[in-house]
Amino acid sequence: EEEMEKVATKMEQLSADIKTTEEQNARLKQYNADLQKSLEATKSGSRAENKKLLEEMIRAQEDLQEKEDRLKELERELNQREAELNALEAKLDEKDNALAEREQKVRELQELLKSKDDAVRRLKEKVTNALLGFKDKGLTVEQRNGRIYVSMEAKLLFPSGSTDIDPEGKKALVELAKVLETQNDITVMVEGHTDADKLSGTGCLKDNWDLSVMRSTAVVKYMLSQSSMKPEVLTAAGRGEFLPVAENATPAGKAKNRRIEIILTPNLDQLFEILDNEMPDELPEEEK
Repeated sequence: EEEMEKVATKMEQLSADIKTTEEQNARLKQYNADLQKSLEATKSGSRAENKKLLEEMIRAQEDLQEKEDRLKELERELNQREAELNALEAKLDEKDNALAEREQKVRELQELLKSKDDAVRRLKEKVTNALLGFKDKGLTVEQRNGRIYVSMEAKLLFPSGSTDIDPEGKKALVELAKVLETQNDITVMVEGHTDADKLSGTGCLKDNWDLSVMRSTAVVKYMLSQSSMKPEVLTAAGRGEFLPVAENATPAGKAKNRRIEIILTPNLDQLFEILDNEMPDELPEEEK
């Protein structure tokens, strides 16, 4: 815009120069015409007078030619400045269009994010209400970082060292599955966690990794068997003892660490699609 103002100012100066030059040309032409008349009227005069008039007429013609050349030069410069101004205006229009498109995409992203946040909040309310009866049995529901975390202490789901879900735990999983089977735009991660005590069992469970994985797999399979949830939205994972939420130095801390966490994450494919494919290219540095 500053460059456009400079070009516009220069064009105003050129226009003023052209007007002045045209006025001078008009006066010179009139003066030349007057000299011509004088020369015609004094043909019968002395040679000295005729010579003087002729010299004046020649000087006037030379001045007129000089002014006409200057006028053409100013007109060429004015045309050049007009072309520069048109180019700058076109460039500015292009930049404005890009900015308008970017702002529109930002608004779409903001609206989509708000819609996702509202959906997550509503889902949390549904999950919390469905599991209200298990609130005092080692079950919590939290919303963090755009996700919902349903944490169930192992005492609600499994006997000590076992991967078989007990009846009370099954009731909680059924209630949760009923809510989740109606959700189309979420993924469900089931994580198994243990305390730091070494597993002393035998058979297929060699260590806490095995126990955490087997428990998460058991939860996933049971939820699928009791609902119409799609297997492709579910993931079973084992964390072993490596992501504790409390100190393992006390029985209470160990009890908190022995848990199943069910993490509900909204599908953000629409957001990524806008970011990857629809956002305008970055504006050139010189246009910012």
